[in-house]
Amino acid sequence: MTEELEEYLLGHIDAEPELLRRINRTTNVTLINGRMCSGHLQGRLLRMLTTMIAPKLAIEIGTFTGYSALCIAEGLPEGGALHTFDINDEIEEIAAANFAESPYGRLITMHIGDALELVPQVAGAESVDMAFIDGNKRHYTEYYEMMLPLLRRGGYILADNTLWGGKVTDTTAHDAQTLGILRFNDHVAADERVERVILPLRDGLTIIRKR
Repeated sequence: MTEELEEYLLGHIDAEPELLRRINRTTNVTLINGRMCSGHLQGRLLRMLTTMIAPKLAIEIGTFTGYSALCIAEGLPEGGALHTFDINDEIEEIAAANFAESPYGRLITMHIGDALELVPQVAGAESVDMAFIDGNKRHYTEYYEMMLPLLRRGGYILADNTLWGGKVTDTTAHDAQTLGILRFNDHVAADERVERVILPLRDGLTIIRKR
């Protein structure tokens, strides 16, 4: 997508809320991996998808600085809640401060630690309505297999970065994260328990619905 086309697109969707604009800018200016922040377009999509799904319980794997969590929380229905998990305790203070600035922060519970261990302690079988997977790419398949039994029938898993900068079609890319994404994509594509579609949005977003 050209820069001009991206500017046109962003000028014709819902505006980025001021707090999220500041979080996005600060994240990209101060952190090495600032591009991990969801950003305006994906953020507005996350909010809209959350509004459409209307989850009472949503799970996010990969909090980072809290941008995507706030977008999801913004779309929650009355009585809805989001539990977000990140293994990096160095971002806890940053994300917590961002949540504290937002009226939607009260809907978010942050957990620091290994999501593979912590998520089943929060959610029971078929209790989750929606999950957003944006954690360690090496473990996407493990996150998916953990989440599926916790997801209600008709519930959704959204998986970020599933085109991984185009590396999914680069036969010379053999790093662990690319291999993790490839394994996940192949696994989901062959899974008859779900329906799935990949959107070529930003770095690739896979929408998965449990049958």
